[in-house]
Amino acid sequence: MIASFLAGVRRIAVRSWVDVGVLVVLSLIGIVGLATAFDDSAYLRAGIGGLLIGTIAATASAIWRLGALTTTGLAIVLFFVLGTPVAVPTEGIAAVVPTAQSLTSLCVGAVFGWADIVTLRAPASLPDYIAVVPYVAGLVVGLVGTVLALRWLPRKRTTWRSSLLLVGPAVLYLASVLLGTEEPYHPGVRGVLFAAIALVWLGWRRSQRLGVSGSRAILWRKVRGTAIVVVAAMLLGGLGGWAFAPKPDDRFVLREEIQPPFDPLEYPSPLSGFRKYTKDLAEEPLFTVSGLKTGQLVRLATMDSYDGRLWNVASDTEATSASGTFALVGRSYPEPPLVTPEGSSRVEFEMTGYSDVWMPSVGYQDKVRYDDPQLAERADDLRYNAATGTAVMTSKLREGNRYRVTSIDQAAPVEGELDDVPTANVQLPNASNVPPIVAEKAAEMSAGEETAYGQLRAIETTLKTTGFLSHGAATDSVPSRAGHGSDRMTELFERSHLVGDQEQYASAFALMARSLGYPARVVMGFAPEVPEGTETVEVIGDDVTAWVEVPFEGYGWVPFLPTPDNTDVPQDEVPKPQSEPQPQVRQPPRTEQQQDDLVTAVEVEESDSDDDTIFNLPAWVVVLALSILIPALILLIPALIVGLLKARRERRRRRTGPGDRRVAGAWEEMLDRYSELGYAIPDKLTRPRTAADLEAQLPEDRRGGVQTLARVTDDAVFSGRDVDPDDAEKVWTEAMASVAAARAAATTFRRLIARYRIGAARRWAARVSAKAAKSDAQRRK
Repeated sequence: MIASFLAGVRRIAVRSWVDVGVLVVLSLIGIVGLATAFDDSAYLRAGIGGLLIGTIAATASAIWRLGALTTTGLAIVLFFVLGTPVAVPTEGIAAVVPTAQSLTSLCVGAVFGWADIVTLRAPASLPDYIAVVPYVAGLVVGLVGTVLALRWLPRKRTTWRSSLLLVGPAVLYLASVLLGTEEPYHPGVRGVLFAAIALVWLGWRRSQRLGVSGSRAILWRKVRGTAIVVVAAMLLGGLGGWAFAPKPDDRFVLREEIQPPFDPLEYPSPLSGFRKYTKDLAEEPLFTVSGLKTGQLVRLATMDSYDGRLWNVASDTEATSASGTFALVGRSYPEPPLVTPEGSSRVEFEMTGYSDVWMPSVGYQDKVRYDDPQLAERADDLRYNAATGTAVMTSKLREGNRYRVTSIDQAAPVEGELDDVPTANVQLPNASNVPPIVAEKAAEMSAGEETAYGQLRAIETTLKTTGFLSHGAATDSVPSRAGHGSDRMTELFERSHLVGDQEQYASAFALMARSLGYPARVVMGFAPEVPEGTETVEVIGDDVTAWVEVPFEGYGWVPFLPTPDNTDVPQDEVPKPQSEPQPQVRQPPRTEQQQDDLVTAVEVEESDSDDDTIFNLPAWVVVLALSILIPALILLIPALIVGLLKARRERRRRRTGPGDRRVAGAWEEMLDRYSELGYAIPDKLTRPRTAADLEAQLPEDRRGGVQTLARVTDDAVFSGRDVDPDDAEKVWTEAMASVAAARAAATTFRRLIARYRIGAARRWAARVSAKAAKSDAQRRK
């Protein structure tokens, strides 16, 4: 048995091994370029491992002459067996033995990793299946390139065939550019090295065609010429790259063009549900927080877009600093664009009654750690906006979820520090449908102040000292309507006294700041009381609050809290009796506001039926389904497309034109089918001679039909008589019978490959190959 096994081993020529070595080296140059997209060397291990696995599978295919399906199956088996230690070792047993989780990550990474890597903030470190992307890329390039080098290139060693081996490494190199960041990884060194090796190898391949009988002078002349070209390419490439390479901000990378899939506008405005907390959830525990400092605020959502009805998270296309620009993050977060750090905070959150996409946090997040295994499994659902310090969990936080946040704290300004500091030039969406009384009151309250900080503090002080706090609850002395639309802002300022809660005062202050030309945004969160020495605090609905942030040049976003503490509204503010019609006439439009009052960012009893549950299936089901579906789609979709093209071709030839044209179409269709089955079709011969050549390739018991068909076709085409459609259909029947005989005589492999071949494409490739060979022969002369 061993002797018969070794007898089938095919010897590989030395120059073929050189081709494989060049392919591997050039591919490594491309893989190394992914360094800027990852935060550790795991990508390099995965890429090199995939490249070696693909090369080994292709080498085994060449040595033992395996078929295409067997080679593909071997590569898939190696992909899963060796994928755990190479790509996702942290999910395997002892980093080597595959588990259901590691096999699932291999499948998910191969399918979804390509989309995540261009939306994941670089350097990418989370989720773990991202490392499968370079693993798959290296495996495919190594497999296809080595098969071409060992099995296809030796058949006819021409320059254009050799050049095709460079396609895979070039694609890897291009992928490292497109999947990277604005800061490339040693582009000059990698580019020059790639070009030099490729040129030297192509020159060597050309010199090999001289053989041992070639002139030594010619050989040395080619070597010197190649060396000159390589040196010139290195010099010109280096100088040109230094002179003309685009600046980092102008480089084209996919992650800058592809937007993350999370759209915050699909969710209701968090501020629209403010009264839900103060009324329905006032005493309900929402979450516990440990490590919170006295006076520290918990941020929930940041809003900078106002349309006259609501403050909302802006679309990421509205402005460069919009609050709607959320991106995937890894274990570490991006630095905020405008902040003056003053220490850091380490805070732990545990959800009790809170369930929403907006993630409670403090300051500007720097790191996050998940203490809850269920939440850790959904870590790749996290999106973060570095400009606003807002994080969202697209699959929603749930009861029992625990996580720890390390954040950067914004410094609080001391007296006089910002008196001469202007507001920062931050582009925010324009506020629309703002009532004129807002600007009038802003000018009135800020009169006498000349600096931006002085005007804003004057407005804040006026609101806090002249206004009154009321949540509109039954225990409040006067009613206070919910909402912060234009009508509510008008009502706030037109009444004899300012009455409202944090929702109205924060909205009013932000609009007043905007009317003075200062960028301002509204932040919704919680302000729990943290007594000195208290480690853990329970946050309830009544702790909800809202404030305003305004950016100052070189300093950061400074918070303003304009809500008053005084709840004793003077009695003359009590509404007039219901018998007087005026309050009824001036009722605000309730159609829209009622909806806003009911909409809330918290749905404590909402079921999880809308969640994406595909990955809640048993791991073995996901692995089995993907393991079957992915190879099936790779094999079946091309065959389906080719089959549809062939059916369209046959239908056009069979039903178009007069009878003689249809008979000729039957002959052409038969030739195409023979060509697709791998039979050699002679070029520029008459039909009888072509038929003779074809029948010579068939077994003796299957000959005769092709020559008969050739005579019938010539008679129909050259006789000048009309051919009846029924006669043409009979010719088609004979032609298809001949094709069936040829198919039966072909091997199983040739019949399978025929499903992926198109006769016209094969003829075009044959013409190109013949033309290239002829041109090459003329040059050798």
